[in-house]
Amino acid sequence: MAESVNPFAISCLGPCEVESPLAFSSRPGDQIACFVSEGSELIADPRAESWRQFRDRGGEPPCFEVAGPREMIHFEPDKVWAAIVTCGGLCPGTNDVIRGLVMELYHHYGVKKILGFRYGFQGMATGGEPPIELTPEKVSPIHRRGGSFLGSSRGSQDPSDMMDTLQREKVDILFTIGGDGTQRGALQIAAEARNRSYKLAVVGIPKTIDNDLMHVGRTFGFETAFSIARDAVTSAHAEAVSAWNGIAIIRLMGRHSGYIAAMAALASGEANFVFIPEVKFGLHGENGFFAALDKRLEKRKHALIVVAEGAGQELLVTEKGSEATDASGNVRLSDIGVFLREAIQRHYDRGDMKPVIKYIDPTYLIRSAPAHAADSVLCVQLAQHAVHAAMGGRTDCVVGLRGEAFIHVPIQAAVGSRNLVDPNGELWRTVLEATGQPIQMVESV
Repeated sequence: MAESVNPFAISCLGPCEVESPLAFSSRPGDQIACFVSEGSELIADPRAESWRQFRDRGGEPPCFEVAGPREMIHFEPDKVWAAIVTCGGLCPGTNDVIRGLVMELYHHYGVKKILGFRYGFQGMATGGEPPIELTPEKVSPIHRRGGSFLGSSRGSQDPSDMMDTLQREKVDILFTIGGDGTQRGALQIAAEARNRSYKLAVVGIPKTIDNDLMHVGRTFGFETAFSIARDAVTSAHAEAVSAWNGIAIIRLMGRHSGYIAAMAALASGEANFVFIPEVKFGLHGENGFFAALDKRLEKRKHALIVVAEGAGQELLVTEKGSEATDASGNVRLSDIGVFLREAIQRHYDRGDMKPVIKYIDPTYLIRSAPAHAADSVLCVQLAQHAVHAAMGGRTDCVVGLRGEAFIHVPIQAAVGSRNLVDPNGELWRTVLEATGQPIQMVESV
């Protein structure tokens, strides 16, 4: 029988020999603590046919470690110093996570020393703003507002320099709230800690508004984002129908994944065309977008276009230096919304239709909003599970929701690829049926 290697195995700093303080806060049988047994796992691919393939080969299917409090933990809570950092773009729910971490650490594990690094990884580097001490009183009201209470920034810093700061501040646990770039930085910090034989638990809470982190079913802020985007799409529809041959173009987030555009369009029920990065489209010819738009205006006298920011980049005429990147290393995208507006205008300049075109970009209004109710709940759950993981000595991992279960995912696995909309999957099929747009809009001469 071939030995199976689980690609989702979680690193641990050492044995768990300290009884969890959660055990003392509950009575026998009341199940408040809901301790998770060591070795509890969730099969990565629950489909029966996948399980049978591993069984027939005599192997074990890959599994995720189930998240949750352990009866025995690694750290002695009264000796732990913890720290929190938020990086990358703004996302609804960031403050909820910060608050949830502090409340769980302080009230349930008895951790009294909690630092907040200011303005992302910049605050952990030489010359950065000094950290602030976080207490329940300081973070109590922050979940009611958007943005990041600690501030944020993009870009990487020297892992050795950041590790110097962590050692100087005697940090035992670091919580990194951010997307794939942030978690790659967290992985470098964890590696530097190992090189120094410094016991540091690094646990990430995935913050990607685009919902594109692998192996995580839903990231916090995503539901708030497409809910607010839905309202913007509905308003854009009002603009379109209020003009003769009115066209509204609304650009939403989604550099690589079109989840927000797809979900906002479905939630509104008003979109006629949806463009996402995963599906290429062309403008000209009998099967191109312009031909479909012509038919739409002739029939209904208005059209609503929802486009993700990363869609259609191959259509744009790039200038020298277009491969420039931002501080996070992301390629700077050309504005597909402006491109479509100008291209549509040129297309109709030659005829008598003369549409009224409105372009709307609500990106920053969405990113900076407070979390909606469902996201707030998810934020608290993620924060609590992150604390449980760290106190149990887990490191180099993120916590995430997969189906109905919370799991630990190795950072390397989470950032190794992106979670994308499947052009042949159910979500995109639902979008095509809801909008009535052609299955393919391909360029032809």
